[in-house]
Amino acid sequence: MASSSTDPTPSSYIIVGAGVFGVSTALHLITADPSASVTLIDRDAADAPSRVAASWDWNKAVRGDYRDPVYCRLALEALDVWRADALWRPFYHESGIYWISRTGIARDVIDNYTRLGRDASGLAALPVSEARELYGGLFGKADYEGVETVLVNRTSGWADAKGALRAVIEKAVQLGVRYVQAEVEALEFDDEKACVGVRTKGGEVYRAERMVLSTGSYTPKLLELTADSTGNDAFRAGDRIIAAGVTTGLTELDDDTAKEFAQMPVCIEENPPDRGASNGTLPLTEDKLMKWWGQTIFKNTETLPSGRQISVPPASPDYAQWKVSDTLKEDINFANKTTFGDRGKDWKIKDHRICWDAFTPSEDFIISPHSASRGLYIATCGSFHGWKFFPIIGDYVRQMLEGTLEAELLKKWAWDREIPDASKSRWWPRKELDDL
Repeated sequence: MASSSTDPTPSSYIIVGAGVFGVSTALHLITADPSASVTLIDRDAADAPSRVAASWDWNKAVRGDYRDPVYCRLALEALDVWRADALWRPFYHESGIYWISRTGIARDVIDNYTRLGRDASGLAALPVSEARELYGGLFGKADYEGVETVLVNRTSGWADAKGALRAVIEKAVQLGVRYVQAEVEALEFDDEKACVGVRTKGGEVYRAERMVLSTGSYTPKLLELTADSTGNDAFRAGDRIIAAGVTTGLTELDDDTAKEFAQMPVCIEENPPDRGASNGTLPLTEDKLMKWWGQTIFKNTETLPSGRQISVPPASPDYAQWKVSDTLKEDINFANKTTFGDRGKDWKIKDHRICWDAFTPSEDFIISPHSASRGLYIATCGSFHGWKFFPIIGDYVRQMLEGTLEAELLKKWAWDREIPDASKSRWWPRKELDDL
């Protein structure tokens, strides 16, 4: 329940973090059991104009295009909801996706659709010469060096991220979820070392039977502080999670140019390994804004009071998300150039922002009990691809909490799963924010 003077009751939950994982979990819990006590706590107000969560953004890609058959299956399940459900449908736009791949992803995606019994007629693996003529030649001047085929999927798209997040929070509250604006400072434990609540910076204590941390990039720091305060090293995230950042930026097109780009799909460009992760761009918002993301994924290593060093978001209340260096702005300029060549050389890119997320070496989510304490659960680690699962991911968290999650996902998303060598991942953040 919601105070230090009230004992927990069955079916009571506290969810820390109102991003995709937290909000979706709150919605699915209260939908499945309207009598449950579900409290959602976040440092930002429910109607905040901007948020530190990676889930807040102008728009996000919503795609079924995955090599991993599990995520392909789940993404297609989410797409079914985006298209059909009255809560989600207003925010989804099926623009298609144009994927410039140097690793031959097109064939793998088409094969996954076929194996899953999905209609693959809207997908094609096209040679560069044919692909670059599509969409009025918008991507005719993109960087195709080392590219043999382009994946065109007309059944993927994008969604209004901040609009969807706000609407789903409102729906959850309407159904009975309690929303609390507060910054969680510490976890609370009983004499048997079970997690029974959270304490905010304001000194308030909220208690429940189950504590779910959907705290994104703040998760490693919160668990480090918990380990220090309890003397139990098992709380630490260790090599499981790193707080990582990526840069985004916007340009506003004039009316004539906006008409040329009106039918533009999402464009993803896989970079050569020496250049970093993928970059790309998303179609215009209703305000004629085009968004890019850069290819550099970075970390922000700081020394905690314990002397241990981990990557954390900057300490300012807004994670200094709008403080973007010239080097990172150039990352966005480069994304513009590799997508549109010299076509966008005169566009003024603005509203640069650093998006912080929880990233894992395998890029898998963590949706699992935390083995260090009964009553504590982790549901986070979007790893820069989790947003599209917004409509369904909370139901899988609910299944985990109820002990009904399928074995394959239990293993894939476990807290204590085998951790791959991060040094072999081309996506793993190696550069420091201070060096950029």
